[in-house]
Amino acid sequence: MFWSRKEPAETAGDSVADRVAIEAEGFYRSGKIHCAEAVLLAVRNNFRPEVPDEVVQLAGGFGGGSGVGCLCGAVSGGTMALGLVLKDDKKRVKELTKELHHWFKGEYGATCCKVILQSHKKIGPLLTGKVAGKVAELLMAG
Repeated sequence: MFWSRKEPAETAGDSVADRVAIEAEGFYRSGKIHCAEAVLLAVRNNFRPEVPDEVVQLAGGFGGGSGVGCLCGAVSGGTMALGLVLKDDKKRVKELTKELHHWFKGEYGATCCKVILQSHKKIGPLLTGKVAGKVAELLMAG
């Protein structure tokens, strides 16, 4: 159903965060999955490839601000990804989730999908990649 990459491809000069960002943006641009799924899938592929594809389906309702334009789906997918990777450290998940939200709000002025799309038309694919890359950075930083 989803694209799986059991062993991430290494290319010269690519950081894990860059790779995750490119992968998530590509998933979104494919038109087969939305922002939340794309972020969760790219992080899963690069940090927890043994986790089954069905886990990514849990993000199904979060695209487009949970379908009503509220919290950005990419941020929701990123939050889920943090929990997936740091499954045994809820305190760290909470800390990194706050950091992700603060970073996102600083970048886009809001975390509400409707608000962002008013001033950043057609930003979905790029935003999805940036969020996925930021999640990877946060995870790599410890």
